[in-house]
Amino acid sequence: MRKILHIDMDCFFAAIEVRDHPELRGKPVAVGGTGRRGVLTTANYEAREFGCRSAMPVFMALERCPHLILVAPRFEVYAAESRRVREIFRRFTALVEPLSLDEAYLDVSHLRTGGSAVAWEIRCEIFEESGLTASAGIAPNKMLAKIASDWRKPNGQFEIAEAEVDGFMEELPVKKLPGVGRRTEERLAAMGVQTCGDLQRAGKIDLAERFGKWGAELHELCRGRDNREVRPRRIRKSLSTERTFSENIAEFPVLVERIEELVASVRDELEAKHSARTVRALVVKLKFADFAATTAEQAHSAPELGVYRSLLAEAWSRGEGRAVRLLGVGVRFADPELGGQLDLGLV
Repeated sequence: MRKILHIDMDCFFAAIEVRDHPELRGKPVAVGGTGRRGVLTTANYEAREFGCRSAMPVFMALERCPHLILVAPRFEVYAAESRRVREIFRRFTALVEPLSLDEAYLDVSHLRTGGSAVAWEIRCEIFEESGLTASAGIAPNKMLAKIASDWRKPNGQFEIAEAEVDGFMEELPVKKLPGVGRRTEERLAAMGVQTCGDLQRAGKIDLAERFGKWGAELHELCRGRDNREVRPRRIRKSLSTERTFSENIAEFPVLVERIEELVASVRDELEAKHSARTVRALVVKLKFADFAATTAEQAHSAPELGVYRSLLAEAWSRGEGRAVRLLGVGVRFADPELGGQLDLGLV
């Protein structure tokens, strides 16, 4: 029987700042750009009560919580704490798949101890050695474990036993399924679908006709099915960098100038850290003054400035004259297990 854990550190960056600065305890704290045009990386639960959340612009967070305490990020400290937490994970299993600095999947199927007991012991060791709390989900597969880890946050855990999956999925809101965003949720609501139980009663053919390949995946997900394995060496799929401007940019030639340094940054990181990877596509992202965002992408094997300029022009044309507050560029990697041509859809 599979026993998969999803361990998620509670407000990781903010929790580290509160731990290291006890005078912040009990106060609304957020980590992120300290200028009004920056964005929040994370917010603690006191700040979340006011509606502050990660990726929210600082000015908006301050409107909702004027007494919010903003802390500049210390990523080297967060990375060190993340390594300490992963060392704890590996005391229990070698099958650890990090998703980010603050969360990971663990496969503990080989242990005789029950999944809940293992999760409890891991969380206790994390707290004893770091002073930080974590939440955990325990389930027969990765999707359910991730959903379960949100059930009793913060500093809690929840298990979905294999025999309980059908009943759990019947009442689960479809918006909890991975990949179901606001637009998909609205389309499902138009079909009269609110819960996974509702979605189970929709025909597989109907879902495929409405949503294509994604419809077939929804047919499986709403039944709690997920056959993905925990992969200790998780393959990075992309590399990107972006910049939020101190003042909105309303002139296209200025953006063309700014994109050059971002492309140079991506090239440098590719050469330094990912020289063995095959690039399959280039991407440009724009976020406009009204916070609407768009991306332009093209299949290409190298980060050429000319291609990025063309993608920038394509993305800019969608703005209909709106000024730009953020510019990002990146690459998508080919899957080494599939090979470059197949991953590009060329064969």
